[in-house]
Amino acid sequence: MVLDLRQARYAVTLAEERHYGRAAARLTIAQQTLSAQITALEKRLGVQLFHRDRRQVSLTPAGEVFTTRARRLLSDAQQLIDDLARTRTPLRIDVLTEGLTPSVLAQFLRAQTPCLPFEVVHSQGLAAALPRLLSGDLDLSFGRIHGLGQELPAPLATMPVRLEPIGVIIPAEHPLAEHDEVPLAALADHPLLVHTADEAAEWRDWIDQTMAAFALRSALRVRGHGRTAIHATVQARGHPAFGLTTGHLPDGLTARPLTDPVPLYPWHAVWNATTETTTTHRALEIIHTYARAHHWHHLPDAPWWLPETDRTALSPPK
Repeated sequence: MVLDLRQARYAVTLAEERHYGRAAARLTIAQQTLSAQITALEKRLGVQLFHRDRRQVSLTPAGEVFTTRARRLLSDAQQLIDDLARTRTPLRIDVLTEGLTPSVLAQFLRAQTPCLPFEVVHSQGLAAALPRLLSGDLDLSFGRIHGLGQELPAPLATMPVRLEPIGVIIPAEHPLAEHDEVPLAALADHPLLVHTADEAAEWRDWIDQTMAAFALRSALRVRGHGRTAIHATVQARGHPAFGLTTGHLPDGLTARPLTDPVPLYPWHAVWNATTETTTTHRALEIIHTYARAHHWHHLPDAPWWLPETDRTALSPPK
């Protein structure tokens, strides 16, 4: 006879609660389902496990023996799962820096695969992640695949993930804050804070191409990592900066969408096709499904802009 661990868990829970309603609520199943499963288990074992009356449920001698051993069995089964999880090679993901699209995806992957160990890396840019992707020390990274300062190496494969609208971060009292949406050309009258990490060659290239295409000027160029650093510098210097319109902003700052056209940042997932594992493949499937469900591949209905290299490579998702 093969013992169903699910039914064993039902019996242990009922023994602990001594009440079908409470046990069913704890198991998040219907009370009728629990009753039917306990009856099926007793028939399979050929013994009665529980005395039942209108007020309470109590264990028979056979039920005492069964639930005592079943607790050990369930504990051993969970320990087996935990031990196996620790033997797995972690999925090594580079999310570049906090608060960006890759961070959102990493959080979703954790929720979808709770038994899978993760190792999260912050390399501050795809260009900086390339050596680790090539050596096999990194399973998955994200970023813009143009403007890296080199061609993407042949072993690396890519998958479009998101065409993300970029907005502007401004002090709350800045003249641009009077607008619900800021025309991109309006930034020509307000020199920008250009905030980039040395490692983020592809982001720096996107900014430079955007500024050249719309005759924008820089008030100041600073080096730094992450959204927190950008926000702090905008607060301190008072100049607008390119950034995301989603997420928390500190007091004194606000964000506005850019329009006419909407500037887009093209995110791709990047991995080494020669070292791809089944775990990496599963992660890519989850990411692709999430991106489609959130319409991340869709172009805006309004006019939009991408650097020419990204526009030329643009292809609709399958």
